[in-house]
This record gives sequence, structure tokens and C-alpha cells, in this order.
Amino acid sequence: MNSSSEDKLFPQKYTFQIKGCLYSLNKPKVMGILNLTPDSFFEGSRVPTDKKSVLEEAEKKIKEGADFLDLGGYSTRPGAADISIEEEIARVIPAIAEIKKNFPDTLISVDTFRSQVAKAAIEAGAELVNDISAGNLDLEMLPLVAKLGIPYIAMHLKGTPQTMQSETTYTDLVPDVLAYFSEKVKQFSKIGIKDVIIDPGFGFSKTREQNFELLRNLSSFKRLGLPILVGVSRKSMIYKTLEISANKALNGTTALNMFALLQGADILRVHDVKEAKETIELAAQIYP
Repeated sequence: MNSSSEDKLFPQKYTFQIKGCLYSLNKPKVMGILNLTPDSFFEGSRVPTDKKSVLEEAEKKIKEGADFLDLGGYSTRPGAADISIEEEIARVIPAIAEIKKNFPDTLISVDTFRSQVAKAAIEAGAELVNDISAGNLDLEMLPLVAKLGIPYIAMHLKGTPQTMQSETTYTDLVPDVLAYFSEKVKQFSKIGIKDVIIDPGFGFSKTREQNFELLRNLSSFKRLGLPILVGVSRKSMIYKTLEISANKALNGTTALNMFALLQGADILRVHDVKEAKETIELAAQIYP
């Protein structure tokens, strides 16, 4: 084992501010997904919006060790229907309020590209915004994030959730995505957003082959000097490759999450928290 082995798994020690307190990413974290939608691609992740169901699912993920809960009310699976801002708010905001009431120490991220939803979510108690469009689909998002001074997860996406599957042409995938984030980082800095986490956007505007190319080169994104979130959980790059269903893609998810960790992933966004936490613990044994 060489002397740089620890730095390979934990190459940089990131911190960001949450409500005036420093939060450390000194080791990889797990973000548990709560899809408050009736049509998310993985049926097992769909959580009814009634109070009992929301609290049961939140408690389960918290007990399994989730460092964050990521709540979303707008399905971004390929072909999903567009919904109104009002409907998205109705799905997400009561759930955030109930979770914060019952589990006040739990950190919540709101998965939305709409500034009105993000604002309502933060007011209800959420601490982070997870935006698949990195501010491209709502021009009010970035000024809002800067004003609120909250951590911001920016994902790579071309087009919209409705058109992204036809937006898969690149000059050179990895350099193109790196260039996208380089420009975004400049934009974020100029507008005053200080705490940024990047998400390469597995499954968004990318073919299955491109998803694997991106994962293979994940360590390239460390040059941006920002924490990296990886979300491959039960996605089609796994279940289509293995010719199974999303319901049977946990083993494949774990395999790719381990590879992502060894390439420098800082946050795993997953449906299955317990297994992700175990993967992190085992990765730490490979590079103690």
C-alpha cells in the first residue's frame, strides 16, 4: 500500500456551511432518496405523500444511516409528464415540514429545478437544493440560492427532462462535461454561491455507453476542486446491461457505487441506504 492510499479515497477534505455551522465531508456520505411521485422509474422508491408513509420511510432511512434525505416531487425519468409548480409544492413541502418536525436533526435536500419550490422547501426546513439543471431551467434559481446562502447540488443536463434522451451528442463526452462545470463554477462564483456539489448526471442526456464512460473517468472531475455526488442507484445503465428490472438492480448498484468511491465520490445518492453505508465502510478498509 503506498503512502497516498488515504488520499486516493478521500482526496480532499471538503466543508460547507449549513445554517451557519460547518458540515464536513471528511468521509463519503449517503443521501437517501424519497420520491414523492407516483411515476418515478423505480417503483420501490415511490412514497405516498400521506404523513404516515412519509415518516415511516424517513425513519427507515435515518435508522439505516442516511446523512441526508433528498425529497423530490417531480419525476425526471425519461418520458415523465410535466406537472405544475403548485402540484410539486403540494407533494414536497408538507413532507419536509413533517420530517423536520419529527426528526429535526435530519438534513434535507429538495430535488427541484424550480426556484419557487426551492424557496418554499427552504422555508419549510430543507437545507440544500439539488437542481438537475444547474440553474438552466429557471433563471431565478441561482440568485435565490446565492441570497439564501445554502449548499447547491448542480447536475449536468442537456435539454429538459422531456427532451434529454435525444440530447446525447457530444464532441468529447468527458471534456465537454468538465467544460460545462468549469463555466458553471465561474457563474456560481460571480453570483455569490459559495458551497457547490457537482453531479455528473448519470442517466441524464447520456446513452448507456456514455454513462459508463463518465463513471470510468469520474476521477477527472476532482480537478474542479468540488465534492462529487454520484447517483447511479438502480438506473437503466445497470438493469439494461444486466437484462433485469430496476427491482433487481441493487447488487449492480453496489458494484458501481464501490467503483465510484474508489474514484473519489463524496456523496452516494441511493434508494438503499444500508447497503450504501456498508459499501463506504468496506471501501475505507481497502484504503484505510
